[in-house]
Parts: sequence; structure tokens; C-alpha cells
Amino acid sequence: MYCIIDTSTDPYWNLAAEEYLLKELKEPVFRLWRNSKAVIVGKNQNTLSEINLEYVSKNHIPVIRRLSGGGAVFHDLGNVNFTFIDNKTTNEDSSKMFRRFTLPIIEALNSIDVKAYLKGRNDLLIDGKKFSGNAICIHKERILQHGTLLFCSSMNNLSGALQNKPEKFLGKAVQSNRSRVTNISEYLKQKMTVSEFINFLKKYIGSNYEIYEYTKSDLAAIDKLVQDKYMLDSWNFGCSPKYGFKKCTKLPCGLIEVNMNVDKGVISAVKINGDYFFISPTEDFCKKITGTQHTKEKITECINKIAIGDYFIGIESKELIDLFF
Repeated sequence: MYCIIDTSTDPYWNLAAEEYLLKELKEPVFRLWRNSKAVIVGKNQNTLSEINLEYVSKNHIPVIRRLSGGGAVFHDLGNVNFTFIDNKTTNEDSSKMFRRFTLPIIEALNSIDVKAYLKGRNDLLIDGKKFSGNAICIHKERILQHGTLLFCSSMNNLSGALQNKPEKFLGKAVQSNRSRVTNISEYLKQKMTVSEFINFLKKYIGSNYEIYEYTKSDLAAIDKLVQDKYMLDSWNFGCSPKYGFKKCTKLPCGLIEVNMNVDKGVISAVKINGDYFFISPTEDFCKKITGTQHTKEKITECINKIAIGDYFIGIESKELIDLFF
């Protein structure tokens, strides 16, 4: 059994490491790790419907898709993430998996008089408030279960980054359920820092585990996953399920409504209506935007190449770009 206490706080690297450890190591693993500010979305979510795009862009918060299911979560250095990787057992369904891997966390917290408990299938609560969400990924006969442990996270950043208007998005993607949340630090009888909390969990849960040191080949493989997958918009945004998007806005130039379909992160069809004035047919503009990735960067690149004044008289580029999000 291996214990890994990671010091990297790079969210791209940490998510890549999760995949590598699941697929390449054969021993059971207990891992503790932290990310700098990041939004981590579930495997089957529509990324854009889960985030406040303006907020995360303004605050330079990375948005990264993980391998496991479940909802979107906000990470910062006040949040400790834990991971268990082990083999599946006979007739073990997902509820039993969650109970198996959250029990050591509950027992550790109970030992310092923090009355944590499992609620529903995969949430850990204190006093009716959620401090840990958990998710599972299965690869062949191996299970990865990871969860958050809100220790002293910024609640303002958490709520700001995850604000969303899902009514814009029509599709089969999994929507996050927002719960009342709390920090573990508020319930400690004896105060401790995040580092002291990590050391406490290491001793309580990982004392019988062998400390694992990454080899050069491990690090090279993880770095490759970062570059080839976890830093790419095609993974973080483009793997969103097929969805429809609509937005209607009143601008100085008139009322404009955008309706579009997005498939594998790429705009497959778009229609624009409104009472704006134009010179060239709107259909021509729609043809130019079709086939573009539904990301702020790619939409901006595309629109900056178009003489938008021909299609929408009196509109600014930024106003037009914002209509697509």
C-alpha cells in the first residue's frame, strides 16, 4: 500500500497524476493533495453551464475536467483533496464504494471530535453542512475515489466561480446540485493549519502505507498527460455533451437572440434573430461562426476576423462575443 503526499499545487498536474496513478500503479494508494485556485468539473458535465465564465476569466482561475463523475467543485489552497485507489471487490456497487472510502475520513475527523457523517450517497457533512463531495472513476478492475475536504477555503471565490445560469443550456449534461457548505476549521477544538491537518490525516490514515516516490518515468508520463490532455480546451470544454444554447439581450443596436447547437465543443448550427439593422444577411455571419469551438478564445478569434458592422450595425465586438456565453 502506498501513501502519496503531493506538494505540487498545479491543478493540471494533479488531475493528470490522478489518471496516471489509477491506470499505471497496481498497489492500493492513499493520496493527499491541494490545488491552487481552480474549478474542477465532472466528466459528464457541460463546462460552460457550470461556471461563471466572466468571474473565472477575470480572476484567472483555470477550469479543468476530471475523469470522475459528479458535479463541479472549486479548489483553492484552503481545500485538501484525498484520493483512494484500490481494486474492486465482489458485488460492490457505487454506494458501498463511497462508504468504504469515506469511512477513514469520517473516523479521522471523529477522533478529533469533529462530528462528520456521510449523507446520501457521496457527501460528507458537519452539522447539516457539506464539507466534502466525492466522486468515483473505474478503470478495468481498479477504483479511484477522490473527494474534497474544505478546511479553510474562500467561500466568496467558491460561490463566485460556480455561479451559473443553466437555463441558457439545453441538453443532457449533469447539472451540479449546490449545497450549503462549511469549513472543517470552524469545528476544531484545537486549531491547526492546513499543513498540520494534512500531517494529521497522513498519520491517522496512511501510517501503515509505504511512502511512494515518483520515478523519472512517472513524472515524464504525467507531464505528457498534462500537455496532451489536461491543458487542452478540447478536453476541458470540448468533451461536454451535446447541448443547445440560447441567449436574448437588449443592446443599443436592438434586440438580439442567439440560438445554437454545440456538439463535442464545436458550434454545429446557429441562428440569430432580432430587430437590429444590417447590411449583409445574418445567415452569412452564421455560416462564418459555424464550426468554431464554443470557447471565449476561439469565438473572439473568429469574430475579430469578420467585419461585424456589416451584419449588426452599431454593435461592439465584445457585445457580440458575450452573446455566445
